[in-house]
Amino acid sequence: MVRGELFRLPQARAARGHEQRGARYVLIVQADEFLGLSTTLVSPTSTNARPASFRPTISVAGTNTRVLVEQTTVVDPQRLGASAGRLEADELHAVDDALALILGI
Repeated sequence: MVRGELFRLPQARAARGHEQRGARYVLIVQADEFLGLSTTLVSPTSTNARPASFRPTISVAGTNTRVLVEQTTVVDPQRLGASAGRLEADELHAVDDALALILGI
């Protein structure tokens, strides 16, 4: 597992409100040097989310998908399913820009 890698995440146990439901791909956004921690920072993806300046579009298996950086959360790395590949450098840069925007840094 490395930063910028996509994984399949099974359906969340008890999503509430506007939290994402259903199985989906998540993007590892945690720095590589901290991937040994007991949790991993991920940003979920959605093919149905509306466009926004803080939702970069990436390609997952040939499908345009938005990264929901505003819903970045932690997961137990053991919950992650199969790897679906890694982002291209320009896609990861767009995610970095979106994270900086949403976090105000």
